[in-house]
Amino acid sequence: MDNLFLIGMSGAGKSTLGVLLAKALGMDFLDTDILLQQRTGRLLQELLDEEGMEAFLQAEEDILASLQVHRCVVATGGSAVYSRRGMEHLRQCGRIVYLRVSYEEIARRVTDITTRGVVLRQGHDLRDAYEERLPLYERYSDLTVDCTGRQIEETLRLILAGLAELSS
Repeated sequence: MDNLFLIGMSGAGKSTLGVLLAKALGMDFLDTDILLQQRTGRLLQELLDEEGMEAFLQAEEDILASLQVHRCVVATGGSAVYSRRGMEHLRQCGRIVYLRVSYEEIARRVTDITTRGVVLRQGHDLRDAYEERLPLYERYSDLTVDCTGRQIEETLRLILAGLAELSS
């Protein structure tokens, strides 16, 4: 259990906090959204637009289920929790930290929903995705950290404290 996997909505701060956590813990950092772009040769939004949601989710699942990392902080895509196989693999490889942010704050942070590569079911908006994913984030997390209204440094301290508590 030497890896940390960050889950949460787009805009929750997984990539930003992931880099800081990796530095604080002396670990490597990986962002599965970037890995997905590298493997497909396309931006996330291009993949969604050209291949559709199901193909996107399958490509994301393949990446999650095949991750072989050691002493690494991994920022996952916001839709990672749709993959039971991927999440079970992550659970076998480390701790899962859910960065919880209120819907209102996510809506303020994510202003480029149509270009950012956010997976939305047909007819759904950001709130629908938020409400659908919330129980999935909670189901898979070993540690939940409420990031709403917090500065990055404070959130980082809370995550580190929560991880120390899990380890004791």
